[in-house]
Amino acid sequence: MEEDNPAALVDICLAWVCHSMEQLCVKREDGSLCFHHCPVFPQLLADQLLSKMAEEGVLNDSTIGVFRSHEHLRLRRVCLRASHLSAEAFCLATQPHRLQELDASRVHGGLTVSDVLLSLTANTESSDNLQRLNLSRLEMGEGFLENERLSFSSMPGLRTVLLAGTELDDSGLQDLCTLLRLEALDISSTCVTDLTPLLDCQATLMSLSAHGLRHLEMPAARLLLVLGRLKRLRHLDLSDDRLTSDGDGVVEQLLEKPGILPALLSLDMSGRRGITDNAVQAFLEARPNMTFIGLLATGAGFSDFFTVKSNLKVAGEANIHQISEALKRYCERECFIREALVHLYSLTNDTDEPQSDVLKLVIMGMKSHEQSLHVQLVATACIFNLTTQDKVLGMPLCLLRTTVHQLLIAMRHFPNHEQLQKNCLLSLCNDRILQDVPFDRFDAAKLVMSWLSSREDHTLQRMAVAIVSILVSKLTTEETTRLGAEAFIMEQLLSIVQQKASAGVVDSTLKFALSALWNLTDESPAACRHFLQCQGLELYTEVLESYYTESCIQQKVMGLLNNIAEVVELRADLMDEDLLEHVLTLLGGADVEVGVSYFAGGILANLTSTGVSAWTLDLELRDTILSKLHSAILTWTPPQHEMVSYRSFQPFYPLLNSSQPTGVQLWAAWAVHLVCRQNASQYASMLQEEGGLDILKSLILHPDTHDDVRKLAESIVGISEQAEQARREREG
Repeated sequence: MEEDNPAALVDICLAWVCHSMEQLCVKREDGSLCFHHCPVFPQLLADQLLSKMAEEGVLNDSTIGVFRSHEHLRLRRVCLRASHLSAEAFCLATQPHRLQELDASRVHGGLTVSDVLLSLTANTESSDNLQRLNLSRLEMGEGFLENERLSFSSMPGLRTVLLAGTELDDSGLQDLCTLLRLEALDISSTCVTDLTPLLDCQATLMSLSAHGLRHLEMPAARLLLVLGRLKRLRHLDLSDDRLTSDGDGVVEQLLEKPGILPALLSLDMSGRRGITDNAVQAFLEARPNMTFIGLLATGAGFSDFFTVKSNLKVAGEANIHQISEALKRYCERECFIREALVHLYSLTNDTDEPQSDVLKLVIMGMKSHEQSLHVQLVATACIFNLTTQDKVLGMPLCLLRTTVHQLLIAMRHFPNHEQLQKNCLLSLCNDRILQDVPFDRFDAAKLVMSWLSSREDHTLQRMAVAIVSILVSKLTTEETTRLGAEAFIMEQLLSIVQQKASAGVVDSTLKFALSALWNLTDESPAACRHFLQCQGLELYTEVLESYYTESCIQQKVMGLLNNIAEVVELRADLMDEDLLEHVLTLLGGADVEVGVSYFAGGILANLTSTGVSAWTLDLELRDTILSKLHSAILTWTPPQHEMVSYRSFQPFYPLLNSSQPTGVQLWAAWAVHLVCRQNASQYASMLQEEGGLDILKSLILHPDTHDDVRKLAESIVGISEQAEQARREREG
């Protein structure tokens, strides 16, 4: 998410390996995986692979089995964060390795602190060399501290120990403080009642995180006495997620105590309401080397002093810089993330400048708290503020892709929360995002339609239908077919058309719904069949009659009917005399736009192309259609703007057969000529690749080909040859 640059090759390769485990591996008898063939990985690359597996969400009891091959995959710095692992799988995979760092924070699946310690101490190389251990949010497990192997002191090399959110108690803290090299300790939200054991490591301890100690029983004076003895302490976190006043007065007294913590560089007091700017300023002035102060939800941080002091980073709420720092620092802390986002929303209501860095931080917060409605609600509102209008134009596509991904996750997790869904739809309803950003449009369209099926809010309905209409136009033929096969999607879109047509309304919702249906049925016989089964033809016949003066509506209706006419086995469903008589009137005239006439011609050309034997209506009508089709096409003026685009010319080739009636050939040639003239390079190569040029050349040489058809065919071939020559010249 750093910049809109290609991903590093190593990241691409590692991600591919992560998602190709089934193909690259064989299963052992216990269900764990082992690579078919595994070269000796560079040590750093083995660490990166494991970390990538955890990041991609593919690390589990089965896949971690590949690291049992410790001769080929040697681990030193192990990251298992937030994976689903059992104690047995963890031990089998990590125990043979000589570990220096281990992050097993938030691992779920039964792994406990006791399990980790038991595994680590079973390998003396790990127990002697481990320097960093993160077991935050794990259960302590049975047997902790009951024997030497289940104690932190059995790993004398430990320098950093993070145990936030565990059931660590006073005896565990005493054990930790016997470590002779302990430099950084996080005991936040544990069961510790007394911090006095910290005095045993005062000679080495430089970082202490002790927020959320609900069970602490030390009076303020005693706590300050202990903290005051930690002369080497550089970082101290006494923040409070409860966002209450500094009830015990510890922080207030700390700020006022002269000479305490002389080496301090970083102090976090966020959540301790009632702190004053004057007290903080005096504390900082006495310690000019301070580089960070946490003041979110304290009431402090609004003085000019905090903006003038350039070397000081502030996590607060006074301005966008303080809020950004808070979002960085508190990514894992739901309460603070929510608080920061609330203030961010207020500050970004009127901003006009793109703020990619801020959006990145919002996304990080969303990722860390995907199940929190409070975070997701305010985060999606911030995303809307940060991506409205032209702000997205200057943002990296990779960042916008990640943003869309998180919006869809939020919609999926909270389908019944109206405001959150509205926030997401408002953000998604953006041309830059829908047209240019690469993301799973099929999944997005299905999700939005699923949500729409149970909603009646007209504003949200309009946005949802607009989003789906654009998304469907960007799908592959295969994806369109799959989406069109979903009964509820076709039914819902037709229901919207029915609703609007019954009221005689012409609005953007109707237009988007018609566009979506048109795109859904493009080159998709299954979707066309589904449309007919849902009584779509009857509805569209009514729409044609009701909206006879609305060219935009008529063109979308005729475009869909043309899609059906392209499907040979469905042409019989369109063999209705009244319908064809109406279509015939749309072939030309002063009050009929060429777009409408074009698709009317396509319907008639396809229906008459199957020959007399398949024509079930009066033959005189067929002759009339072919005659009027030919004469009408000669009057059409090609539009200057792009009227239509094609993924393939395959539907046209049968119509260009030498055995076809002249009117049918002329319509197909006119259609191909139109798009080739407007975009020669794209469509010339399509003709070449599909064999269309050979078909056109055969038509030109055939003695029975009408001059009108031959001229168009010759022009198409000429355009294609010129485009091919220009391509060769560009390539040298």
